[in-house]
Amino acid sequence: MSLAFFRIWRAPAVQALLLQLLAYPLTLAAVFFLARAGMPPGAEGAALLQGAFACLLARLRKLAVWWLAIELAFPLTLVQALALHVNPLLFLGAFVFLLLLFWSTFRTQVPYYPSGPRVWDEVARLLPQGRPVCAIDIGSGLGGLVLELARRRPESTFVGIELAPLPWLVSRLRARLGASSARFVRGDYEQLDFANYDAVFAYLSPAAMSALWRKAAREMRPGAILLSYEFLITEKAPDMSIVPMGRGPALYVWHF
Repeated sequence: MSLAFFRIWRAPAVQALLLQLLAYPLTLAAVFFLARAGMPPGAEGAALLQGAFACLLARLRKLAVWWLAIELAFPLTLVQALALHVNPLLFLGAFVFLLLLFWSTFRTQVPYYPSGPRVWDEVARLLPQGRPVCAIDIGSGLGGLVLELARRRPESTFVGIELAPLPWLVSRLRARLGASSARFVRGDYEQLDFANYDAVFAYLSPAAMSALWRKAAREMRPGAILLSYEFLITEKAPDMSIVPMGRGPALYVWHF
């Protein structure tokens, strides 16, 4: 029971599911009273009621705003999908694909966020020059940043760590097929020791930034740098911020 069970229980996706279940008796009661009043809502009307109750409960539970939209839309989407008589195996296939792509997003609250070449350019520029470095991309996705840095700095060591199986597998295959020195491991970056790296790059989510900062502040050695694309750490103002695209999200830098 543990800490793992508690973390799953606290995950927003699990809470959202429980709120849908909690909304169900409220929907049944509302449908009953509407039917008694001569205004039966029908399947889509009942789905809208279910979504509205779940959305209200999510608001009271103070879930993030995107969960309100999901709670509202989910029942109606389900009813409409059932009305299309789609083969259930298609839903199973879609579920398995999304599971392999996002894996424990329900727990980590870190979805798949790809960065881009302009961000990679800035990261390459910010890395220590004139000596080999060891850098890691936590949540490396399909491996674009790590592969590009390994191409530019063959004397250095670049590692990507990814929890979701499908992106990790794709990045491993890309490295092998391209004969790259980049390394990709599957796992949770919380199990790493940041003291082993000269630079740590993160493109996570707002929900993960406080824990990331606590780990970095505890483990990163003097002279190392932490880089976060788009998402700020509220506990510590960055030492530098760069806008790689000229507008839009910034790349934030903390020096240790």
